Parts: sequence; structure tokens; C-alpha cells
Amino acid sequence: MSEQSTDLRETVRQRYAAAAVQVTEGGTACCGPQAIEVDDNFGGSLYAADERDTLPAEAVAASLGCGNPTAVADLNEGERVLDLGSGGGIDALLSARRVGPTGKAYGLDMTEEMLALALANQKKASATNVEFLKGTIEAIPLPANTIDVVISNCVINLSTDKPAVFAEMFRTLAPGGRIGISDVVAEDNLTAEQRAERGDYVGCIAGALSFAEYRQGLEAAGFTDIEITPTHAVADGMHSAIVRAIKPATSEALTSKNATTDSCCTPAEQATDSTTTVSEAKNASGCGCS
Repeated sequence: MSEQSTDLRETVRQRYAAAAVQVTEGGTACCGPQAIEVDDNFGGSLYAADERDTLPAEAVAASLGCGNPTAVADLNEGERVLDLGSGGGIDALLSARRVGPTGKAYGLDMTEEMLALALANQKKASATNVEFLKGTIEAIPLPANTIDVVISNCVINLSTDKPAVFAEMFRTLAPGGRIGISDVVAEDNLTAEQRAERGDYVGCIAGALSFAEYRQGLEAAGFTDIEITPTHAVADGMHSAIVRAIKPATSEALTSKNATTDSCCTPAEQATDSTTTVSEAKNASGCGCS
């Protein structure tokens, strides 16, 4: 990773660590947690009232996303869901409710403060089918072919290595698995410099891919049936968008091809039978980034 990429990642980490602390400290005050204010295009207000009401107030207050991926991912009972950049846990907790007790939701985040907040919210929600993991979305600490649905809410634009993110999503998905992502996407006519003029990197604007770049990145990773649908403008020429795609059902070979070399888990480290859990597979293989 270049020095610039390292610096950008640290800036992102600091921003979201501060957001988690703000929510946590607010939650100890008499009036309860206060939502992190960005603008109407981001945050907990993008979720339906009946969804917000089922969650701890701190989970809603910590939301900094640009959409509601759980509303578009079409989750089913018994599915295994992975939320990239899970923050305070809002999408992982909503996913856990949708997949039910026979399903499982994983939340992945690199920020200690957000993970601590998510674990506290999990306890308040009494959610037993959720597991929060520490790690980066460029090197997902899960075995290959073990996830049915990958979701993410306005996080991939923050990565400095988006091809690695796409490859890791593809690797961890089971054949026939799918993604349902909310992210900021730029119109194709905007240059990288013009995107940076509209907002900074940590604000989810400067690092956004264009519609064409997003599609090309997913195709290069092996995804098919790609749909990128804008929902609302977040800046001039920049849109919150729903991103859907599928990992082909006959893609075991492509999984090996697309596995990132710096990932702590490889396709050979997946569960070997239907009774082996993901955690057991990680332990058996020595996999488990921290």
C-alpha cells in the first residue's frame, strides 16, 4: 500500500472512530445519543421508521450511510450475510432479523471504536445470530464460498484499493451468491479531479467510482447481472446508488483466480462439510485477521 493510501485509510479510521465516540458519549447523557449530522442524503433517516424503532438508538445514531442496503438485498430466512464496513451495526442487526435464527449476519469493520459500539448494540438488541469481525474490506477474514449475500452502506467508495474489495466479495460469496450495496457513484463525465472538487475523500465523494468504473470493476472480479441504479443526488453529478450483482453458480474456478494474494483466507480454507462453522474453519486454517 502506498504512503498516500495508508494516510487516507488512517484519515477514514480517525473520522469513524470519532463518530463512534460521539455516539457513545451522547448515549450516556440524559437525552440519549444524538445522530451524527451530515445532511439529509446520509444517515439513519434513510431507514423506515418501523426499522429504526426495532434497533438500539445508538445503532441508528451512528449510521453514516447513503442508503438502506437491507431494503434492496432481498434477504431470506437462513441466509448468511456479510456487511462490509458495519460501523455501529445498524445493517448487520437488521440483516440478522431478516435471516432469522437459522441464518447468520457478519459485520466487518476496521475501527475499534465502531466495533465496541456495535457489540454494545448487539447486546442491547439481544441478537444472537450476529458476529462482528475486525478487519479491512480489502482482506476479508472469512473463508471462500461461505456467504450468500454481501451488503455495504456507503463504504466501498472509501477504499483505496477497490479492485481488492471486489475480488474479496467474489471470493467469500458462495456460487450463486449476490451483492446488494448502497454506495456513492459519479456520473461518467466527471474526472477524478472534478469529484474531489465536490467533496473530500472521507466524506464519501472524492473516492467514488463512476458508473462505468464500478461496472468494469465488478466485471473484472467475475460478477454478472450487474445493475447500478441511482436513487438520489448527493452532490452535483454524484449519486447514491443501489448496486446489485451475482456470482455465477459455476464459479469455483473463478474464485481461486480472483482471491487476493494478501488475504488471510484462501479458498482452500473454507469449511469442508456442512457441519463445519465459519469460525471452526478459520481456526482450523489459522485464518482470522485482527
